[in-house]
Amino acid sequence: MFHLQSLELVHWDYCQRVSLPLDASIITIAGPNGSGKTTLLDAMRTLLGLKCSQPRDYKTYARHAGANVAWLRAVVDNRAQNRQTSSRPFARRLIYSDQVTLVCRIDRNGGDWQRRYAALEGDVSIETLSQTPDKDLGLMGVEAWNRLLSAAGLSPAIAKVLSLEQGQTDRLCEFSPRELLRLVFDVFGDQEVLNHYDTAREHQQQLTREMVQAEKELDHSKAQLAELQNKVTNYKNWQHKVQERERLATEVLPVLVWHGERLDLGKRSRELYRQRIAARLGQAERAAHNAQLLDLLQARTQAEAEEQRLLGERDQAATLRDQSRDQERPLELLEKRATELTSLASDEADAGAVNARLGGLETDKSALEDQLSDLRGRQAKALALLESLQGQRTPPPPEEARRFRQRLQAEKIEHGFLADIVEVRDERWRAAIEGMLRPSRWMVLLNDRAQESQAYELAERERYRHYIAVGTDRVAQAPADSLLAQVQFDAKVPRWLVQQLENLRCVSNPREGQKSGGAWITEQAYMHDGRGARSVWVEPRDYQFGAAALQAQREACERDIQRGDAAQAPLAEKLREVKRQIEDARRSLAGHSAAEELARRSEEFAEARRALPAARQARISAATRWQQLDQDHRAASLRQQQGDAAYRALQHNLQKKTSEAAHAAQEWQQRRTQLSVEVDASRQRKRQFPVAWITPDKLQELAASYQNATQARLRLLAVEEDLAQDTWEQDATVEERYRRMEATVRDQGFSLDDHQVKNAQAGTAVFNARESYIEVLRSTVRRYRKNIQELGALAGVDVAADLPALENDDTVLTQAGLKVNFNFDGKGSIGLNDGEASGGQQVIKSLILLVGLLKDEDNASGGFVFIDEPFAHLDVRNIQLVGHFLRSTQAQYVLTTPITHNLEVFEPAEITLVTSKKPRDARWAPPIAVAKRRGLPEMTLERTGTNG
Repeated sequence: MFHLQSLELVHWDYCQRVSLPLDASIITIAGPNGSGKTTLLDAMRTLLGLKCSQPRDYKTYARHAGANVAWLRAVVDNRAQNRQTSSRPFARRLIYSDQVTLVCRIDRNGGDWQRRYAALEGDVSIETLSQTPDKDLGLMGVEAWNRLLSAAGLSPAIAKVLSLEQGQTDRLCEFSPRELLRLVFDVFGDQEVLNHYDTAREHQQQLTREMVQAEKELDHSKAQLAELQNKVTNYKNWQHKVQERERLATEVLPVLVWHGERLDLGKRSRELYRQRIAARLGQAERAAHNAQLLDLLQARTQAEAEEQRLLGERDQAATLRDQSRDQERPLELLEKRATELTSLASDEADAGAVNARLGGLETDKSALEDQLSDLRGRQAKALALLESLQGQRTPPPPEEARRFRQRLQAEKIEHGFLADIVEVRDERWRAAIEGMLRPSRWMVLLNDRAQESQAYELAERERYRHYIAVGTDRVAQAPADSLLAQVQFDAKVPRWLVQQLENLRCVSNPREGQKSGGAWITEQAYMHDGRGARSVWVEPRDYQFGAAALQAQREACERDIQRGDAAQAPLAEKLREVKRQIEDARRSLAGHSAAEELARRSEEFAEARRALPAARQARISAATRWQQLDQDHRAASLRQQQGDAAYRALQHNLQKKTSEAAHAAQEWQQRRTQLSVEVDASRQRKRQFPVAWITPDKLQELAASYQNATQARLRLLAVEEDLAQDTWEQDATVEERYRRMEATVRDQGFSLDDHQVKNAQAGTAVFNARESYIEVLRSTVRRYRKNIQELGALAGVDVAADLPALENDDTVLTQAGLKVNFNFDGKGSIGLNDGEASGGQQVIKSLILLVGLLKDEDNASGGFVFIDEPFAHLDVRNIQLVGHFLRSTQAQYVLTTPITHNLEVFEPAEITLVTSKKPRDARWAPPIAVAKRRGLPEMTLERTGTNG
């Protein structure tokens, strides 16, 4: 490594121009704080392409001078440092003179500063440099300059050491063993071996990367091959679907449509034949019904005549009954009068007995009047109910239903009652229908489900105890034997109600229901379900559904009125008798003699007793005959009604069947004509198909594959949808690209195998290179250990270094470290940075480690070092130790120290540069004093300027 001989600064900071001698082993820069000591070190750092002390940089110093160009020039020693090789530091630059000029020119480039470097042979002045063209100077940038100085011996590791700032001279002893070992390798490593190892390792890594890249390319090609294979499969599937679509559209679907039409035509032809046979059977059945209708007409006429005859005879018998009753009644009254007078005459002698009799009669009178009043009240209610039914179309609802309807209407909730929409189809089953629907007759059916919650809230407030539901189903057709078939609903009803009526079968009697099982009901409203059997009979006066229910209620009211009349007649007659007896008893008490009246009318009473049995017998006979004729008339009337109903039913059925037969015949003729046209069209379409398409085997195959034309059409739609929606490969060249890619993948596989073989060979070469590298490393570590031990002996310090375990393994080499121990004054061994050393010992340790890097095997002078204030915080003894060590190493040092009363800091210096602070009003800094130790030229003064 080269040594510094002189330094010249022009327009650097506050230096106008200064030239300093540096041709000595130890140069000390002394001055007060702020006098420019660090400025001189930063000038040398900038000249060597290093960073200035933080936070300063070369631009700051250039701006302070106020000039457009600043120069930094140094003359260095280019003599060979190694006697064996005689290599000069700048020999690679083809500079072989003993002196080399290193120059840094800092130019103002617009608003910024730019530094350029050059190395020239000999001692070249700044004036000569400023007059030389740039192309002859060979100016270069910082990176190229660093490479040039590195080749001259200023390695990046030494550059780091030179960049140490104030107070950081003990930084080397703070390195970890691993960092220290790397620094030693960086400074002392054999470059040729390192380059060989790096080249081999880079080659092996390159082969590895190529192999990895080849593997990635192979994987990518395989992925492309798989993608192309999928595309080939997709292309073949597309071709298959296109062919299938074409075959379905041109062959399968037309043939299956024609075949299906032909099968349908055959089916319809057979159906027409069956309809023709059925029409003939129906015609014979209608003929039989016509004959039966004539018989029923004759039987109905006879029944009407019989009913009229019995009606006339019954009326005559009724007239005879009334006449006999009129003849019997006066006789019966006379007999009762005689009996009353006889009973009264027996009690006339005893007034108490007459009074008792009178009291009993009064009691009987009161009881009879009460009974008669009760009957008349019930009759009045029946009359009132009958009057209320006048003008009504349906029976009126109960009060609670009427009141709840008003509430619903006030809330504008659309609704209806079940009783309003039910009609009975067959009156025979009215009792069963009324009984089954009686619990639900006042169920509210809502039209809008959105009003359901509102209706529930209203029913809760009114405590309405009937269901509220929404109609969901309309009854289309019910089983003929179910109770639902006998009911007609004019609006939608809940499903559960429909199912309840649909599950009940209509049977004639319980015995028939028991035989068939399940749920059933009779005409008399006797019902059986899963829970058992019970009667749900409803009196006709309680019927509710339809106009017939209103008529039933009217008839019930009329019957109640008739029964009331019939019940009042005997009570009224008995009341009259009691009143007459009361009158006779009162008259007896008043002095009237019942015996006298009995004697006076004895012949009249006797005649009545004689004639009464005959009159009574005549009345009984007439009543018996009338009763018999009335029963016969009722039976005849029932037979006439049944015959008339059977006649009308058969007549209606016959008319219906006749109309249906005529309509069926017309429809049959139309269908037959249409069938003939379609058969001709089918034959025409058959001629359009190739014979091979419509052979029986081919048709059977198509039917087995697609079943019918609908399934074939669905398959065609599915294929078209797949072709339209899915992504299909339609490029016919994809198969050729697949074959080419398959060949490419095969070639890449062969190439990858070749790379793997080469990579194994490169690995072997790297292994061998690492073996050589390890030997160099071991030699370097032993060499450095020798250097620091020798330097430790010069400083009076025992230095021991543990050789690291260097094995042929990158991991072991990476983790290897150099452990160095120091023993000061026999006080025991301390490590690099274990906190046990004093400040001066820290400096000694760092200087030993530092100079050991610079020390050459044949020349102790290993280069130069910048040390900013190495004596800071040291006592006199440590300063002497450090100074002694510096002199003993014979390396070149540039030291800084503040002005201090301790003169020991100047003791090791051969040249001392003394700086001063710039006065406040001065443009440039004061001169720098240069003092040389005796034996050197005398002190000289130079004009220069430094920053404060």
